[in-house]
Amino acid sequence: MNNLTSDIKNLEIKTLDNLKLSKAKNTIRAYKSDFKDFAIFCSKHSMKSMPTEPKIVSLYLTYLSKQSKYSTLKRRLASINIMHRYKGHYLDTKHPIIVENLLGIKRQIGVFQKSKKPLMFADIKEIIKGINESELSEFKKLRDKSLILIGFSGGFRRSELVSITKDDIEFVKEGVKIFVKKSKSDQSGEGMIKAIPSFRSLEYCPVDHLRKWLQINKNDLLFPISDKNVALIIKKHASNAGLDDKKYAGHSLRSGFATSTAELGASERNIMAMTGHKSVDMVRRYIKEADLFKNNALNKISNE
Repeated sequence: MNNLTSDIKNLEIKTLDNLKLSKAKNTIRAYKSDFKDFAIFCSKHSMKSMPTEPKIVSLYLTYLSKQSKYSTLKRRLASINIMHRYKGHYLDTKHPIIVENLLGIKRQIGVFQKSKKPLMFADIKEIIKGINESELSEFKKLRDKSLILIGFSGGFRRSELVSITKDDIEFVKEGVKIFVKKSKSDQSGEGMIKAIPSFRSLEYCPVDHLRKWLQINKNDLLFPISDKNVALIIKKHASNAGLDDKKYAGHSLRSGFATSTAELGASERNIMAMTGHKSVDMVRRYIKEADLFKNNALNKISNE
């Protein structure tokens, strides 16, 4: 009997480990952070957070709507639901009191999201020129230029960039292939290969800069910095290039790649093959942004 009890305990521990591994660490951390905010709200108003009920969740969403974006409300609801599932509780997130309340909130505050600006290729050129003229050491100049050019050309997320090792890189005649072991949209770890061709202009060529950077970087990681530092580097050089650094972030390289290539006529499929997007929705947002002036109804009039 004791052996059976011990076996069940071990199975429970293993099951919990599997549940944790089903999501990335950063995702689990975000769920917990979101739920903690909900738990604080419930505690202040003498309500139960675990297990909770749809009415309490709906009140929390109304409270949030006074200070948060609609996307934040949707994320918090998902986090509360997932934390309940982890603890073995059922929460009816499709209950009318939640669904109808969200619809009402949506009509009031809208769903438009003002995201950070993409760094277009013209911006990248100005940034590279600025780095060349800066007083940084040659080591940091090459590191930052390689980071920005590879990040842009591969449509990389910050977390992907700082996870690349030297073993993930293979130079070929056409350019370079970089293996991405795991990403936000690939939680199962199937991995994907990003192919970056050599550019005609060596000044802005990601492949040429990568070769040179590997010759002086002794670390096994391609960019041995944190993902937060990626954003700080981008903002610093954007500012030095005369851009408003408040409008740019780590994601600006990825969105810049998608918007720039869409502007030049790249298809949804080809953009997604590089960025790893699983849904066309976000890619279509980039294409829509690229088309604002490219296919503007006023173009014929403005050109007269």
